[in-house]
Amino acid sequence: MAYEHEARVTLRSPSSDDEGEFLDLVRASASLHHPWMSLPATPGEFQAYIRRYQEPGQESLLICLRATGAIVGMVNINSIIRGRFQSASVSYAAFAPAAGQGYMTEGLGLVVRYAFEELRLHRLEANIQPGNHRSLGLVRRLGFRREGFSPELLFIDGAWRDHERWAITTTTMTGVSAGPDPSLPAR
Repeated sequence: MAYEHEARVTLRSPSSDDEGEFLDLVRASASLHHPWMSLPATPGEFQAYIRRYQEPGQESLLICLRATGAIVGMVNINSIIRGRFQSASVSYAAFAPAAGQGYMTEGLGLVVRYAFEELRLHRLEANIQPGNHRSLGLVRRLGFRREGFSPELLFIDGAWRDHERWAITTTTMTGVSAGPDPSLPAR
């Protein structure tokens, strides 16, 4: 699967062939990601990651430079729920060699459009630790709105961490051109 738009980046699904590049990027980005998230750091963890995102209700996308194909970040679409909810949560990470160049803004923007137009979701939620100022800035730039605060929401780096809840919906994003998923009830 590849999804492109007028951007410097493109999206594609990860495969086992990405293991070496991905693990090298995770090692190079350890200080960037700590204590906010943990990514697969061994071949076994990477293969488990690939298997997890082949399951229904989960999707992982790599953000790659359009010009070279180099991986610059990743976004996971987690817990896709259909029916009346039509929602999922996103988690994401930039990789240090390319961080701070706007690739995540472009890439996550493409993921939001992909989730709304191709997956036909209505809502995406991002849960972010309050001290993660870069991540908070990213979702603000893309039009997510702050919806609340969840104490001890996720177990990260050995402890239950507080998170702010941010979300974006098809009705708050301009230019979304897809009808509802067939699983949405008529009433």
